[in-house]
Amino acid sequence: MKKQLDTEKKYLDEIRIKPDNYNKRYIITSFYYKQRRGNIDGYYFYIWDKQLGQPVIEDTLSFSDELRREARGNASIRTAFNDYFIRNIISRKDGGFIISSESYYTTSRGGGWNRWNNLYGSPFMRSYDYYYYSPYSYNSLWGNRWNTRQNVRYQADNIAILAFDKNGKREWSSVITKEQFDDQSDDLLSYQIMNTGGQLHFLFNNLEKRANLLNDFSVQPDGKINRNPTLKNLDRGYELMPKFAKQVSSRQVIIPCVYRNYICFAKLEYN
Repeated sequence: MKKQLDTEKKYLDEIRIKPDNYNKRYIITSFYYKQRRGNIDGYYFYIWDKQLGQPVIEDTLSFSDELRREARGNASIRTAFNDYFIRNIISRKDGGFIISSESYYTTSRGGGWNRWNNLYGSPFMRSYDYYYYSPYSYNSLWGNRWNTRQNVRYQADNIAILAFDKNGKREWSSVITKEQFDDQSDDLLSYQIMNTGGQLHFLFNNLEKRANLLNDFSVQPDGKINRNPTLKNLDRGYELMPKFAKQVSSRQVIIPCVYRNYICFAKLEYN
């Protein structure tokens, strides 16, 4: 069955699909903008009901100025979401869903980056969007570590989290503020989500006194953000890579790490 999306006068960017097995639906979403190479205006939604065999929601949501101010970082209000990329779509039993997106960009002596080009070459030759690659792919972990053709600084900043009900109406929005950067590699940057059922844990590194410490920010069902105590009892010399982490049970997550040029794994368990 073919169905044409109603995208007249809208340009979609980075289309993502999330199966909602519990409610027998497919959630399709992306950023959208109103003109070619324009500024990101908001989210586009298209939700397909498998049982009915037809779409139940096709709509857009424009970002408010209040959310733009909170999420913009060093950008202007108008361009606040131009560096954001959708990272996660989390479905709920009540038919609602949560979208988290992250500000990600690079800088170099060779020029600036924008979301409409292919960074510094083909996207299939570099791992700037590691969420789209197989974990067994060479590019998924070490594809950019030895690429020294030019000095590139990777930056991963704020995380915007928005919750929607089953009809696609916004319930709440929250922003986790962070500033991460590294040169020549983004292996230690970005975040991973640990879903414990009652709350979402956002795990990412934070540079403190020249050492990367694993931070844990939890988001409650009502959108309230809590900063949990920093995990300071980690063994020295191990550099964790949270973005490659994998949740293996309701309370455990496995995180790859580097120790003296060796790859190893750490287990994080919640009580």
